[in-house]
Amino acid sequence: MKGFSLPILAAAALLFSGCSSKQYFEPEQTYSAGSAVTAYGSKIVDLTRDGATLENGQYIGKKGIGRISLGEGYRFLSESAGYVLAGNEEGKLKIINKKSGKVLRIVDFEVPIVSASVHNGTIAYILNNNAFGLYRINGDKKIIENRSEDTYAIDTRAASPMFIDSLVVMPMLDGKLVILDSNDPVDAKIIYISSDQIFNNVIFLSRFGDTLVAATPKKLITVGVDGEMDYRANISDVALSGSTIYVFTKEGEVIKLNSRLEEQARKKFKYAHFAASTVAGGRVVALDQTGSLIVLSPDLKKQRIYDIGKVESPVFISGTRLYKDGKIIDLSKLNY
Repeated sequence: MKGFSLPILAAAALLFSGCSSKQYFEPEQTYSAGSAVTAYGSKIVDLTRDGATLENGQYIGKKGIGRISLGEGYRFLSESAGYVLAGNEEGKLKIINKKSGKVLRIVDFEVPIVSASVHNGTIAYILNNNAFGLYRINGDKKIIENRSEDTYAIDTRAASPMFIDSLVVMPMLDGKLVILDSNDPVDAKIIYISSDQIFNNVIFLSRFGDTLVAATPKKLITVGVDGEMDYRANISDVALSGSTIYVFTKEGEVIKLNSRLEEQARKKFKYAHFAASTVAGGRVVALDQTGSLIVLSPDLKKQRIYDIGKVESPVFISGTRLYKDGKIIDLSKLNY
């Protein structure tokens, strides 16, 4: 023990004690999901809100596995009916013609792209220095680019820009939404969600009807005809089913809210840490990092837990399909 002081040894003892006492979600009973499992021959190496990049260079979008190769060093960002968007660490945006699989253009933004969406030939993008802009494919030109406030650390689940007709909603890295008209983007409306200094980027952005739903890791808001409402929690993820909102928390809770953000039901899974979650096929689904797949009824009163193995690599859910470690789990075949 020569050379080690008592304070250092005490600190080390506390460190190892803390590590060894870490607690995990341990369900009393689990079921096999074997009949719902197939293989797809690769694994996920990178995630975005709109999809995942596979080890073999292909991607998973919201409609399943795409057959286009993104190219070495590129990660999937998003897709539309006509285009696939991919970016690399050097800030290059690759625009791929979805029908032919050929690269239409590579645009150099010089700063890595956090998220991007494409609609009617217009690309909305957010860079990791919190700059945002619009780029028109026809004509190869930027329509506008501005930069918001500096950010120091972000949650990796960054939401993608959303198009609503000619409007574009930009989910920024500093806890706000910037709303632009793509036909006249000079004037912008700003909606502030949260003012936290770190890990404050918008991690969820969607809508039901005319109501906008957005969340940072600490706060959920809705903006609609009834004005702006908010709900505070330690948010792991959010999912919509019609006008019903499900919040998955970092404490292992699943919370059901109505359109006015009034709590309708709550279910807690002690020590659970959700790696993925969704609402699909009439089921509320949450995957714990240890491999326990929780399937709930929409009212959260019924449940069944399946053991699908520890999560070894990133997980993505597309519709009723969960892509995990080279396997596809068909959620529609699992009961609660």
